[in-house]
Amino acid sequence: MYLDSLRVGTAGGTFLSVMVFLNYRDFLEAMILSAVGAVVSFGVSYLMKYLLKKYLND
Repeated sequence: MYLDSLRVGTAGGTFLSVMVFLNYRDFLEAMILSAVGAVVSFGVSYLMKYLLKKYLND
């Protein structure tokens, strides 16, 4: 029980100390870039799947 409490306290303290140095704008930029990356990754995967099916079936 003590170790779990210690780990949670340490993780929470580390998180809060890092949050002081992070800017809202940086956080928003990271969220937007990760969303764009996910959409591009999905699009490329879908396109490759479509192209492979099209050319392998011919």
